Amino acid sequence: MKKILCEKAENSFHWIDLTDPTKEELSEITEKYKLHAELVIDCLQPDHLPKFESLEDYNFFIFRIHSNDGGKEPDTVQELTHKIAVFYSKDFVITIHRKPQQFIEDLVKTSALKSCDSTLYFISALIRACLDTYNVEYAALTKDVDFYEHNIFLRERKFSLLKGLYLLKRKVDLLRRMLMLSYDIIDNVDTEDGNVDTRDTRDLYIKLQNIYDTLSDNINQLVNIYFSVSAQRTNDTMRILTIFSVFFMPLTFIVGIYGMNFDFMPELKSKWGYPVTLMVMAVVTMVIYQWFKRKKWL
Repeated sequence: MKKILCEKAENSFHWIDLTDPTKEELSEITEKYKLHAELVIDCLQPDHLPKFESLEDYNFFIFRIHSNDGGKEPDTVQELTHKIAVFYSKDFVITIHRKPQQFIEDLVKTSALKSCDSTLYFISALIRACLDTYNVEYAALTKDVDFYEHNIFLRERKFSLLKGLYLLKRKVDLLRRMLMLSYDIIDNVDTEDGNVDTRDTRDLYIKLQNIYDTLSDNINQLVNIYFSVSAQRTNDTMRILTIFSVFFMPLTFIVGIYGMNFDFMPELKSKWGYPVTLMVMAVVTMVIYQWFKRKKWL
């Protein structure tokens, strides 16, 4: 679907937005603005990564924005992000995407579009809107990290945390990689010294990059803590089982001796053999207990 969102009579450029365009609409735009065929093909690839191309008459870039409609456990590029392709020059801006995007409607409604005196100003606002999709997701990811951090140290867990941590790690690492691949776009847009608008865009990008780097480090630490806590709990369980085995080893030895049933064992005929044996077993148990207490193993 083709929409003209801004006319050159109102601003210094016109803005054409294409949502899930047909072949006829793409052919018309390609022919009218003399767009490179390979770049148009890039627009149609749903899993294309961020890129920037500078041509003689116009510039082109692909930006991947964060998306929340990838299902319950999204962990791929297409599930976590949507692609928006942008052609721009001093006279026009063309945006191409498969699904309607809320931030584009917000740009149209705000007064920022009306105050644009150049396409560079508008492109900076567009990129900031794309980056804001990662900023919104950051708050949700922070809550998830706090949730897992709290539950790791609970002794009784109602569910396994490892799968959730793994999916969270994949999600953060993928979004972080998308931001890293978008660096060329920011660097090529922010080329004019003293341009406050493009500098704000770079500052937002650097802020988000640092945020996602920190998130990635925190999740990696949580995964390591998870395995450390699990190993510690396993060691505690083995320690308790070892203590029990130490208590029963000498008792089992005594029972084994007197269970051999040889004829010439004087203790078998003794009147006090049974209570003496029980007393010896009790004394052995108390000695072991006192030894463990002295060693502070209990």
